[in-house]
Amino acid sequence: MTDRITTPFNAESTAAEVIAGADLAGQRTIVTGGASGIGIETARALAGAGAEVTLAVRDTGAGERTAADIAAGGAPGRVLVEALDLADQASVAAFVSRWDGPLDILVNNAGVMASPLTRTPEGWELQFATNHLGHFALTTGLYRALVAAAGARVVSVSSSAHHRSPVVFDDIHFERRPYDPWSAYGQSKTANVLFAVEASQRWAGDDITVNALMPGGIRTNLQRHISEEELDRLRAAAGGSDLKWKTSEQGAATSILVAVSPLLAGVGGRYFEDCNEAEAGGSLTARNGVAAHALDPQAATQLWDVSEQTLHTGHAATVA
Repeated sequence: MTDRITTPFNAESTAAEVIAGADLAGQRTIVTGGASGIGIETARALAGAGAEVTLAVRDTGAGERTAADIAAGGAPGRVLVEALDLADQASVAAFVSRWDGPLDILVNNAGVMASPLTRTPEGWELQFATNHLGHFALTTGLYRALVAAAGARVVSVSSSAHHRSPVVFDDIHFERRPYDPWSAYGQSKTANVLFAVEASQRWAGDDITVNALMPGGIRTNLQRHISEEELDRLRAAAGGSDLKWKTSEQGAATSILVAVSPLLAGVGGRYFEDCNEAEAGGSLTARNGVAAHALDPQAATQLWDVSEQTLHTGHAATVA
């Protein structure tokens, strides 16, 4: 990839280190899933730099506790809590309707990983519905707020698991093929990258940039559907026993880099890991790099069209 962006930071850098010196006073931000895992540390860093942070969460009680904890730490930025269930399109629409005024930074952080086969009331596979369609509806719904901010950034939290599967357009929701929780997760994480590619293309004239990232391996509630034995097996397959888990503060660092780094001004449609732009290629086994299928501009356009049609009709759509 030409003009690959590198920074002074690495896999061990923390969100606080990446954001040090930034002044976000007056900026308004949203962090989905901001009451658990790396979402908490992403919100803490943004509020610590003076931004107003809205925690968009399913569990508003957990959100209120997180907001109180961040405030108790002396963060100058105000932390608000709003209800949002990404798997429920009515909840997404209600959140969008409540939002008023510009939006400078949207961190699409929430997600579900390797869940048993579950379908939304529309019949959509839960991981794709939550990780992609929910965030797609949220971000496009907030488009005017992003435009109003002038220079807005959208952060799309993906995963090295995107190597597991492209978006399988002829059966996204596992209506005909056997369900595999990891393939479903990988497909949804590929969709997170493809969204960044297409949104940056479509919205370049609106001064909105969208980038995707891999936060790293972090032990959080995201793995609630996965047994310890399965985690150990995956850890061994992805680099052996010497593979280190990141702390939540380290896991949030790349999200913060994408959200605020001046090095990314005007840069969109790219994928970052360990606080640097990822090399093209890589593999799931090596837990690095970005697969060609996740940056494919034709697949990105097709996904956008399929997503719009799916949300419009309320059922799975296929675009040739």
